[in-house]
Amino acid sequence: MNHIYNALSAIAIISAAVICGCSSYSGTGENQQSGSLTEGRGEHDRDDGHHGEEGEESGTQLALTETYDEIRNGARLILAYDERSNSFNGTVENTTDETLERVRVEVHLSNGKELGPTTPADLEPGEKREVSLTATSEGFDGWTAHAEVGSGEN
Repeated sequence: MNHIYNALSAIAIISAAVICGCSSYSGTGENQQSGSLTEGRGEHDRDDGHHGEEGEESGTQLALTETYDEIRNGARLILAYDERSNSFNGTVENTTDETLERVRVEVHLSNGKELGPTTPADLEPGEKREVSLTATSEGFDGWTAHAEVGSGEN
């Protein structure tokens, strides 16, 4: 019974470390010029503490030829890698009946680099915006992405 308690404690500690290490980015400004969400801060290391409030990535890496299409907290993100431009391009859409505040997108590469987040922007119900993040020059063979919603400030 004691080994079960120890295993559960270890899982709880690891989970807490992952969540604590994923504090959010509190950037400034909104991208209101083009109606698109584009690269906000460029690439940065994954462990710099700029992540969303809702947990983190699923950990499932996509191949460079795969498309990400997922709804998270009411934001549908569709994103694909374009080898010619070395960038991730797609859309983020509000699937709810409420305004989604401070929507931003991040891409995590298999080489440990993080792209984004994009400049936060509010999305009205049904609103869709284009997303583009330029990839790193360092090699990578997999990626994952997610949209974040809200301030995420702890």
